[in-house]
Amino acid sequence: MPHEPAPPIIARSIGTGPPSPAWAKVIDQTKCVGCHACTTACKSENDVPLSVTRTFVKNVDVGAFPQARRAFQVTRCNQCTDAPCVAACPTSAMYVRDDGIVDFDKNACIGCKFCMAACPYDAIFINPEDHCAEKCNFCAHRLEVGLEPACVVVCPTQAIMVGDLNDPDSAVAQIVNREPVSVRRPEKGTRPKLFYKGATQATLDPLAAGRPEGDTYAWAEQPTGPHIVQGPTTAQSSSAAAIISYDIAHRAPWDWRVSAYTWTKSIAAGAYLVPLLLVLLGRLDAASSLWVWIAPVVAATFLALTAALLIWDLEHPERFYLILTRPQWRSWLARGGIILGGFAAVLGLHLLAAIIDAPALRTGAAVAGLPLALLTAVYTAYLFAQAKARDLWQSPLLPPHLAVQAFLAGAAVLLPIQAWRTDGVTHALGWVLGGATLAHLLFVLGEVTLPHVTAHARLATYAMTGGRYRWPYRASLALVALALLAAAGVVSVGLGGGLVAAAAVVALAGLALHEHAYVQAGQSVPLA
Repeated sequence: MPHEPAPPIIARSIGTGPPSPAWAKVIDQTKCVGCHACTTACKSENDVPLSVTRTFVKNVDVGAFPQARRAFQVTRCNQCTDAPCVAACPTSAMYVRDDGIVDFDKNACIGCKFCMAACPYDAIFINPEDHCAEKCNFCAHRLEVGLEPACVVVCPTQAIMVGDLNDPDSAVAQIVNREPVSVRRPEKGTRPKLFYKGATQATLDPLAAGRPEGDTYAWAEQPTGPHIVQGPTTAQSSSAAAIISYDIAHRAPWDWRVSAYTWTKSIAAGAYLVPLLLVLLGRLDAASSLWVWIAPVVAATFLALTAALLIWDLEHPERFYLILTRPQWRSWLARGGIILGGFAAVLGLHLLAAIIDAPALRTGAAVAGLPLALLTAVYTAYLFAQAKARDLWQSPLLPPHLAVQAFLAGAAVLLPIQAWRTDGVTHALGWVLGGATLAHLLFVLGEVTLPHVTAHARLATYAMTGGRYRWPYRASLALVALALLAAAGVVSVGLGGGLVAAAAVVALAGLALHEHAYVQAGQSVPLA
C-alpha cells in the first residue's frame, strides 16, 4: 500500500520548532442572540469612532408570519489567506503578519481606498478621525500578550471563538476540521479564516434577502452617497422568504474624482497617441506644430490634471510620495504611478526636443512614448480587475475598450485646434474620431448585452443602464452617437469649422458621462 502523505497540520509541525500560529475565528450563528455586545466591545477596545465599525451584527427576518424567525450574522474582516486588500495596497499599509493575521500600518496608509474597493466583504473603512484605512485585526495586540479578542470575551453565549488552526487541540481547529462550516463568497478565492457555523444563506449572501423599498432598514445608518441599487435581479436566492431588518448602508469608496481621472487620463494618452499614429501612417508631417508642440503640451496638461485628481482623492494627499518610495509591486496603483511617471518623462523629453530643435531626440522619445502612452491608457483595466469585490470590472473587454477611449479622446481634444485649417489633418482626425466612437459604442453594446455570470455584475449593469446612473449613461450614448454622425460628416463631405469643434466637445462630454456611470455603478452593489 503506498505511503499516504501527512496531513498539512502534521507536516507543518515537523521541523526544528513549533509552527507559527494560524489564527482563525469561528462564529456560531446558532448561538448568536443579536445583542451587539461584540460591536460595542470592539469600539471600546480599539477606540473606533462613531459612524464606522470594525464589526456589526446584521439582522435578517426569514419566513412569513406566523412561521417567522430572525437570523443574525456577525460581519467583519474575513482574514483572508489570499487577501485582496494586501495585494491592492500600493504602500504595504495592509500586510500579513507571520501568524497569518491581516493587519494594517496607519503610518504607511495614504488613504487611497484601493483596499476598500478590493475587499469582497465590505470590511474596511476610513477612520473619520485619522483618515486611515482600518478593520478588524483579531485584536492582535491582545493575542500577543495571551488575551482573547474583546469580542470573544464579552460574547454572552460564546458564539465567537478564536484559535490556532495549527493546534489540533484548539476548539476552532476541531470545529473547522470536523464540523460543517461556511465562509462568505468562496468563489472569490480569498480562502477566509473566518468560519460560520450554522449560518443561513439569507445572511451569508448579501443578495439573498430582500431589501425594504428605498433602503430604509430599522435603525440603519441612512446613506448620504452612492449606495445599494434596486432592480429586477434583486430576487432572493434563498428558498425562504427573507428581508433585511438591520444593516449598515453600503457606500462606494471612490467618488467622481476617480471617474474624472479615467477621463483625463484617456485624453492625456490619446493626445499623444493619435498624432503619433498619423505621423507613422504618413498623414501628418513629423515637423508639424501639431506633433512637435501641441500634442505634448495637451498631453502634459491633462496628465497633470490626472495626477492632481489622484492626489486630491487621497485621504492623506501629503503622503502620495510613498507610492514611489515604498511601492508594493503587486498593486496596480503602484505600477500605474510608475507608468504615469514614465509617460511624464517622455513628454518632458519631447518638449525639450521641441525647444532645442532636436528631431532625433523627439524620435527617441516617441519610441518610448508609444508603449508608455498605451500603458497609460489601459493600466486602469488591470487596476479595476484587482478590485475583486467589483464584478462589473472583471471584464476582458476593458483593456481594449480603454485603448479605444484614448483614441476617441485624443482625436476629440485635437480636432478643435485643427478645425479651421485647410490641410488634410482635420479629415484624418475625423476618421480617427469616427472609428473610435463607433468602436466605443460597440464595446458598450458588448458590455451590457453579453451575459454576466454573477448576480453582482448583473445588478451593477442594471444600476448603470436602468438604475440610479441611467441618465448619465443614456446621455453618454446619445452624445457619442451625435459625435459619430458629425465625424461622418467631416470625412464624407468635408465639413469643418464649428461643426467639427462641436462634435469634439460632444464626444468628450459623452465619454465623461460614460466613465462616471461605469465607475460608480461598479461600486454600487452591497457586499455585506
